[in-house]
Amino acid sequence: MNKLLIIGHNWPEPTTTAAGQRMVQLIDAFLQFDFVVIFVSTASKTPYSLNLETMGVTTISIQLNHSSFDEFVQNLQPDYVVFDRFMVEEQFGWRVTEQVPKAVRILNTEDLHSLRKTREACYTKREEFTLEYWKRFDMTKREIASIYRSDLSLMVSTFEMELLQKELQIPKNLLMHLPFLMDKITNNEEDSWPTFEERIDFITYGNGKHAPNVDSFSYLKKSLWPRIRKKLPEANLKVFGAYLPQQISEMHAPNEGFHVIGWVENLCVEIQRARIVLAPLHFGAGIKGKITDALKNGTPVVTTQVGVEGMVLDGLPKACISESNPKEFANSAIEAYSNQSLWQTAQKKGIALVNSNYLKSKHEERLKVILEDVSQNLEQGRNQNFIGSLLQHQTVLASKYMGKWIEAKNK
Repeated sequence: MNKLLIIGHNWPEPTTTAAGQRMVQLIDAFLQFDFVVIFVSTASKTPYSLNLETMGVTTISIQLNHSSFDEFVQNLQPDYVVFDRFMVEEQFGWRVTEQVPKAVRILNTEDLHSLRKTREACYTKREEFTLEYWKRFDMTKREIASIYRSDLSLMVSTFEMELLQKELQIPKNLLMHLPFLMDKITNNEEDSWPTFEERIDFITYGNGKHAPNVDSFSYLKKSLWPRIRKKLPEANLKVFGAYLPQQISEMHAPNEGFHVIGWVENLCVEIQRARIVLAPLHFGAGIKGKITDALKNGTPVVTTQVGVEGMVLDGLPKACISESNPKEFANSAIEAYSNQSLWQTAQKKGIALVNSNYLKSKHEERLKVILEDVSQNLEQGRNQNFIGSLLQHQTVLASKYMGKWIEAKNK
């Protein structure tokens, strides 16, 4: 029986973040493979943290920059180690390499952090985003080094797969496209949803610690909602999400139809009550959990090109993917809300897209096959990855002595 160690950036919060949902999907997949799963993290748990023990997962808190991890991982002898994001690989990758060199090292990217941060920096400075800017970004170099040091990196976005291979010539065998793992939407489930006539109002949602979401909420309040409300004076917009900053909470204005509600335990119920999801994203990376959440609940979404990037959502009505300027986006939202035929087409297409592109059973089988292949050909794969070996050598030296210095200093 294979043993899997996951080193989490945070304890999973599936009710607050898409990253939390993604991690639970991965854990569930490994459990389906009959893996023994151990989840560790240096982070503190929050009231939103999922109790992984109920899934049959062993959980342990670990220390950062502390040699106790060396003894722990050596005693554990995992067959596979998943680093949850490149920062975790930087912190613990060299220790795993030293103590359990035969373990398969897997990087769970969630999204390309460097791409998201570069776009955010350009948007904030009102500069045009370019790939040259991204390549020069320090975080990009760190993230790509982490990908090379890993035996396999899991990528959620087709766009990011293509970007890494075409722009940076990263070998295809180091990457695996693994989008969100979703259950099939059945006819019975579809029949249980509220109809167009039974639904009312708009909804938007997202974690308040995530900069693209905060920008999106602000953009809705200041530029989009006044235009939409003028044409649909009886409509309301409800804003949901955990960790909403004060600047968003203070936007609550019921008299304007703008309701900032915050976190709810069952967001799916709220999505199914709404007629349209709004996601006017200006920047970001990966694929967007808010979009798949909308589709799996039968609620058409109006978003931007950034919102659907890397998701293979071909065929959605034109109004669902709008230009990001206020006039165009507001008009698209109004049309999607008012046009029953368009709404029903968007819902049907969304169901088909989930069932064709994100089906859990299909992608889990691919993951199982690729993991077995990487494990069986581990030495050969590492020998062919000279850049990875070079970076591993240099990073082990640099990170090892930096980590030991910090540990000594802390003592």
